[in-house]
Amino acid sequence: MSIPQSFIQELLSRVDVVDVVGRYVQLKKGGANFMGLCPFHGEKSPSFSVSPSKQFYHCFGCGKNGNAIGFLMEHAGMGFVEAVNDLAGQVGMVVPQEDISPQERERQAAAKLKQATLNDVLERAGNAYRHQLKEHAHAVQYLKQRGVSGAISSKYGLGYAPPGWRNLASVFPEYDDPQLQESGLVIVGEDDDKRYDRFRDRIMFPIRNVKGECIGFGGRVLGDEKPKYLNSPETPLFHKGRELYGLFEARDALRSMGYVLVTEGYMDVVALAQLGFPNAVATLGTACTNDHVQKLFRFTDSVVFSFDGDAAGRRAAHKALEAALPYANDTRSVKFLFLPAEHDPDSFIREHGSDAFARHVANALPLSQFLLEAASAECDLGQAQGRAKLSSQARPLWNLLPDGAFKRLVLGELAAKIQIDTRELSELWAQAEAQDKRFQRGGARPAPSHSPYDAPPHAPAAPDWVQEFAPSGHVNPYGDRWRGTGNGNRNGEWKRGSKFGRPQDSWPAPSLGPRVAPSTAPDQAVRLLLSQMKFLEQLDNDDLDTLAHQPAPHGPLFAWIESQFQEHGPQPWAVLQERLRDSVHGTFALQLMEGPHGHPEGEEAEQLQELRNILAPLLAKRIEILETEALKAYAANPSDSAIKAHYLALVERRKLLRDRVTSRPE
Repeated sequence: MSIPQSFIQELLSRVDVVDVVGRYVQLKKGGANFMGLCPFHGEKSPSFSVSPSKQFYHCFGCGKNGNAIGFLMEHAGMGFVEAVNDLAGQVGMVVPQEDISPQERERQAAAKLKQATLNDVLERAGNAYRHQLKEHAHAVQYLKQRGVSGAISSKYGLGYAPPGWRNLASVFPEYDDPQLQESGLVIVGEDDDKRYDRFRDRIMFPIRNVKGECIGFGGRVLGDEKPKYLNSPETPLFHKGRELYGLFEARDALRSMGYVLVTEGYMDVVALAQLGFPNAVATLGTACTNDHVQKLFRFTDSVVFSFDGDAAGRRAAHKALEAALPYANDTRSVKFLFLPAEHDPDSFIREHGSDAFARHVANALPLSQFLLEAASAECDLGQAQGRAKLSSQARPLWNLLPDGAFKRLVLGELAAKIQIDTRELSELWAQAEAQDKRFQRGGARPAPSHSPYDAPPHAPAAPDWVQEFAPSGHVNPYGDRWRGTGNGNRNGEWKRGSKFGRPQDSWPAPSLGPRVAPSTAPDQAVRLLLSQMKFLEQLDNDDLDTLAHQPAPHGPLFAWIESQFQEHGPQPWAVLQERLRDSVHGTFALQLMEGPHGHPEGEEAEQLQELRNILAPLLAKRIEILETEALKAYAANPSDSAIKAHYLALVERRKLLRDRVTSRPE
């Protein structure tokens, strides 16, 4: 039986290797990782490390390492298929049962080719629509009346689908090609099999994925006909519940402006970009989904949802609230902007101007405040019954929040609104949760509760073990935190396993000796980013540009890592390892990660600082190269003031970088 690689990657992204290993090995929290006695060789001091961020285990004693699947195969003696089935059962996934024959492999290869071909078909159609816009003055005039400049039209690739049923036949001579229907460009009649263009007499908005590839279109009528907006149907390339219009075009603006503005229409995005808000995106005729929010947080930590102030806008905002709550951690910001009922962002900004709209954005409702407002709907807070209703309506929303300080603060705000002590409210909700579970059948297993004797979450963590030096006999000054005993108990005793019966009262902490220098700075940067992909969120455009311009093989590998981050978000090493096996960068990347310096250890803050220390000289060198190029260009054309200004700006950037590095505290 052959299991698709895409399924393996999805499975590894859902399971927790700490839980898997913890079923067989007693693990103890130590810094960012968990430590235990290696199950693959006899030892008395722990050298077996399990990383939740990398979803990877590694023994510094015997060298055994791998992901959750590999552990079950190596330790539990399972076959590959058995291990996959075991893990899939834990997370509720169904393993594909069919054997993949040579014909199936050929079919999968053909599917990949089809995807590339559909992209080509859509790009050809987009070029044709852009050409038609130039040929139809009334369509150009419509955009001008809406305040859309030629530059913005070009940036977003706007076009025009003229009236007529078969205009695309002049673009695609084989109008009966099935790919035209599969791409959503052509509709085939159910009764008579007649073919005709889906988009007719509409301004065309190409919808691009984060790589800039056209995956579909949106069309808007020039008048008041219905439907006003028409989207491509669901296709192998386009899924409206996952894609956002304008995200590709807004990427740089999201970083420079620090937030994303989510609207409900294409014209909102284009109009806002025209008038100083190029960080706007739009959902595609559907309510905001979890996939939308997750994708947005790959590019920014601050999201502002903009809605009309009418009842429909409020309903849409409530959907967005539910989608955003699971991702609203302590470091992210989510706000809700409500315009007057008679306006959408496009009409408001044209009537009142950019400054007025900016003030509305600045005064947008924070997520916690809108949660309170949504939960208070139809509640008379002057009466006890109304406050009790608020408690009932708030509980499912509050439960969606991830654990953290923000969740606790929201609980306090809700308790104050309900006029009850925070502890009492928490106890009431816990009782309600327990009652709900008694009436559920086949529900998911509840998360294990933490013992009151566990160390508090803010307790300082012991440093990680590092590969370059052996454990020492130093006393652990950090205190103990426990995780996943072999028999499921959390009794604070160290045990190798019940069948060995050898308790250990304490284990020594690792030495704090120096880290062995890596082979090269770019090598170590690769290791750090593959181990902690989320560090990309902390890098700016200059950092990313510097990495991408490193000589091969490092530069292309850095570009690949960034593309994976933009498409899938932060991924653990276990998943990246599987993707690299089919990549041209795989051999080099795996060589770095499996070498003597692979899998950097230490606190995340220390690793991030190490990455910044590596980037600083690389960025300085990159600026010097750009300076040299600018100086040559200026020497060839000394009258060009723009070149001179560019050169002086580069000199200033390098000076600021040097000052920042020299002023950094030791």
